[in-house]
Amino acid sequence: MKAVCWQSANEVRVETVPDPKILNPRDAIIKITSTAICGSDLHIYGGYIPTVQKGDIIGHEFMGEVVEVGRGIDNLKLGDRVVVPSTIGCGHCNYCQRDMWSLCDNSNPKGWMQEKLYGNITSAIYGYSHLLGGYAGAQAEYIRVPFADVGVVKVPLDIPDEKLLFISDAIPTGYMGAELCDIQPGDTVAVWGCGVVGQFAMISAYMMGAEKVIGIDRFPERLAMAKKYAKAEVINYEEVNTGEALKEMTGGRGPDACIDAVGLEAHGVGLEDFYDQTKQKLRLETDRPHVLREMMVACRKGGTLSIMGVYGGFVDKIPLGAAFNKGLTFRMGQMHGQKYMHLLLQLILEEKLDPSFVVTHELPLEEAPHGYHIFQQKKDNCVKVVLKP
Repeated sequence: MKAVCWQSANEVRVETVPDPKILNPRDAIIKITSTAICGSDLHIYGGYIPTVQKGDIIGHEFMGEVVEVGRGIDNLKLGDRVVVPSTIGCGHCNYCQRDMWSLCDNSNPKGWMQEKLYGNITSAIYGYSHLLGGYAGAQAEYIRVPFADVGVVKVPLDIPDEKLLFISDAIPTGYMGAELCDIQPGDTVAVWGCGVVGQFAMISAYMMGAEKVIGIDRFPERLAMAKKYAKAEVINYEEVNTGEALKEMTGGRGPDACIDAVGLEAHGVGLEDFYDQTKQKLRLETDRPHVLREMMVACRKGGTLSIMGVYGGFVDKIPLGAAFNKGLTFRMGQMHGQKYMHLLLQLILEEKLDPSFVVTHELPLEEAPHGYHIFQQKKDNCVKVVLKP
């Protein structure tokens, strides 16, 4: 089959690789009909995620058709149309039973790597390094899905892929980001990053009762999307000081909750941005924490920080004193996709949510290298790329 394989920093290729096979009775093989390039895939593309090896198949946001099932699967049949969450859960451990699927004890066969870095094991994620399981990714023609009896959601045949694809990752990530804020009626929520996860975080914040949602970014096409579809007020951080603008928009109080939808490649302005860029290039820090710093200072006293942007390692110059003395609550983590997918599917079926607006580019799988380039470089007003095998 054809698959998108990582080669080195800022280089991927579409190569011919062996077809996936059933390895476990709870496996299924999915013929992929749509797969997307996620913002967190850019961290792999740029070479910032450790333990990615040359030739690894990447990608974790996908849907398709069941073409083979293991003998232990009795709730799926050939021809079923399905969406699969990006995080892999066994369904039986204590964490999966508590709907904390991204903390699964059993899905990551290379958890020993994580224990050295994180002190414990988390779930695996498709196509997201050997640290997170080493599973083949979804930017391919076919994929092996482990624990398919609990990790797959059947969807109707008559709805376009673009309306369903993003319940695999982007929508539940944004939704969980808003849920972690514990939004109360009248709250103001600020979202750093108006990419796809940020868009769904803003929409979800309104669903949960926020009175005002503010989107922060520097790209006009993303800010325009946030205004039009998420109904957010917006800040272009290259034109105004974000902290001062947030104070003005909240009567000097600060947002009640702040959501990080950016992660480890955050951009800032001035000396701080130069500092982070330089330290990351020299491997003196693994992640750029500009958004974390800004949220900790901007959030109101007693507020909540929800961190959904991916972080993988170590950061410095964190204003922990501000967070401590203001009594901030931190909530974060990889999204628990299986917890939210059925709810989000129902919202789409009831036409209360149409996520297809985020798709700006649809390309054949063979053009994945071009898709990665324009997405990373923000060319041609690219916000979201969907690949069609």
